[in-house]
Amino acid sequence: MGGHRRRGQLGPAVPIAPGARVDKFEVFFDLVFVFSFFIITRATAANISGRQLLHAGLVLAVLWWIWVVHSLVATRVRLGEGYVPVLMVIAMVALFAFALALPQAFSDPTGVAGGPMLVAISYVVVRAVHMILYQHVVRDSPQERRQLRRFAPELAVSIVLLLAAALIPPQIADPDDAALVRDGLWITVVVVQYATGFIVGTWGWGVTSAEHWTERYDLILIIALGESIISTGVGGNLLGKPVTWPAVAAAALGIVITAALWWAHFDFIGPAARIALHAAEGAPRVAMARDAYAYLYLLMIAGVILFSIGNEQILHKITDPAGGIAETIEGPAVPILFGGLICYFAVNLLFQLRTLHTVSWTRVGVIAVLAAALPIGQHLPVLATLTLATVICVGLVAVEVLVMSQSRHALRSAVFQERTTHEAHEAAWRARWHDVPESDEPTAP
Repeated sequence: MGGHRRRGQLGPAVPIAPGARVDKFEVFFDLVFVFSFFIITRATAANISGRQLLHAGLVLAVLWWIWVVHSLVATRVRLGEGYVPVLMVIAMVALFAFALALPQAFSDPTGVAGGPMLVAISYVVVRAVHMILYQHVVRDSPQERRQLRRFAPELAVSIVLLLAAALIPPQIADPDDAALVRDGLWITVVVVQYATGFIVGTWGWGVTSAEHWTERYDLILIIALGESIISTGVGGNLLGKPVTWPAVAAAALGIVITAALWWAHFDFIGPAARIALHAAEGAPRVAMARDAYAYLYLLMIAGVILFSIGNEQILHKITDPAGGIAETIEGPAVPILFGGLICYFAVNLLFQLRTLHTVSWTRVGVIAVLAAALPIGQHLPVLATLTLATVICVGLVAVEVLVMSQSRHALRSAVFQERTTHEAHEAAWRARWHDVPESDEPTAP
């Protein structure tokens, strides 16, 4: 991949090895996605409605498709080596501009097209950087070049549709018709993008490092969970206000729920799925990587964002001088909070089914209990509603720790043995750094 040729003093692109891990530059790049998730949550929470939730889902889907393409590039080349970080910084700037413009992407459709145009142009720049880099990476592989060309129609159509969504609605006099056209164009973008993943199929693709792929997606899920904690403090209107015990209690409950969501995936299902992806080879590995990670992780992150929005609204009610912990909350806050949790656990169940070919009765049970608790929570005081959601999520964790103890210990043992063996190998290799031959020349004082 570029051999020993150099791009100035930066060096060539370096290919991914089968056992590669996520490098530090990739984590640095993900900071832009932290901001993007935050913007989506803030813009949606400011004015919750059915159409606003649709818009949030559309921008999240397009943003996630950028992430999927980005992860495909990262399966072939180390993003922190050679000249590649220079291109990635350009993509970061464009992606940051994309996130900044998201709140204006669905503003008055008959107004100025500046925000929607910035979204479209930023999208073009990010996708162009990824396309140029991937094309360079696969230049010596005719099979992968043919597969890449099969994605060209999706890239062209999505760019044209986003530009049309920015330019056509302002030409329509009726605001409702203009909004309908704009939303229809965005929906078409999402359909084209995600349908392409199935139409193109798995032929010609490869996941060189299953470790890198799973770790990459696990980190982005942790970022989404981290954004829910940020929403607890910033979006929940806790900053800059006098500290009260109800507000502290509500914030603590929100963080405990977030921790339970982390535990529900990363304690057993996530590590077991990682082993399953390692065990798969060829087309089955690519199909599992696409279905379970590229597609289902989007819906899990959507569930986390919905929970964040609902939790934020409840915290607003608790910190509002006109409200309080004894007040019930009207509107969509409770359905969104419980709906986000149901979405997360339901999709996590599908993830388990796709990767491990099993279904846990505990996950089915928690989904049913959350659905039954939703109407109850709508009539409880706000702090009691949050407590009810917390008890259900923590209850799932406690039950699985007890019921699945043998499976958990067996998995932990296998993962620990792998980790210690890998660490011992690394330590042995690094020990060579200590074997520096002594010089016969005297050391200068």
